[in-house]
Amino acid sequence: MNSDLWLRRYHSAPPAAPRLLCFAHAGGSASFWHPLSAALEGRVAVTAVQYPGRQDRYAEPPVDDLHRLADRIAEVLLPDWTAGAPAALLGHSMGALLAYETARRLVAATGRGPRLLVVSGRRAPSAVRGEKGLHDAPDELLLAELAELGGTMPTVLADPELRELFLPPLRADYRAVETYAHREGPLLACPVTVLTGDRDDKVTPAEAAAWSGHTEGPAEVRSYPGGHFFLTDHQQALADLLAGLLAADPAGRPA
Repeated sequence: MNSDLWLRRYHSAPPAAPRLLCFAHAGGSASFWHPLSAALEGRVAVTAVQYPGRQDRYAEPPVDDLHRLADRIAEVLLPDWTAGAPAALLGHSMGALLAYETARRLVAATGRGPRLLVVSGRRAPSAVRGEKGLHDAPDELLLAELAELGGTMPTVLADPELRELFLPPLRADYRAVETYAHREGPLLACPVTVLTGDRDDKVTPAEAAAWSGHTEGPAEVRSYPGGHFFLTDHQQALADLLAGLLAADPAGRPA
């Protein structure tokens, strides 16, 4: 598969810089991670995954099955996965599940997992709760959900032409999340850092802590002020946290 279709790199970093792969939320695109990439420029080599059906890939059909999307992303990453130090994975909301499922596939294919998994704004795969079923809801309900969550400019939600572009991939993403079922398998071995907003009703403290059941490595939960898109208000703090976590070598020892 053509990695240029799937992967975006916005800023430079030294060849020896640690690598970070970023996965966006439902309806999101690679450019969501541009501010974080800028904040990490020169310290961490940030690559963002671009899903089909959005921005420069708008003409491609979106993928509405999370397991199938993880299969395709892992296939793209495999050729370079074992080159150099292992990469860290970061995902927000739906992207957290995708980062986790992609990591599992990379481990299964190569025996080599990420050096770190950072999951944001998403409960653990094992923490099941009833989903709203918004992927087939009327446009008005889906747009109201976006407005409530934040993270999308009101002018974008109000523009009919833009809605025509972003609603199909958004529905596909919501279907992928709402129909997702965790499959049993080996635990990851890497450390897991869970990031939450203290006013995000999508993730309770118990649901965040349940990520520890998906790795044999250490797990920690860090909470920040804010709702579901808390991380957009804490870009520098997130950048400094990631740079610090990745300043350890792949074995977890301080550099």
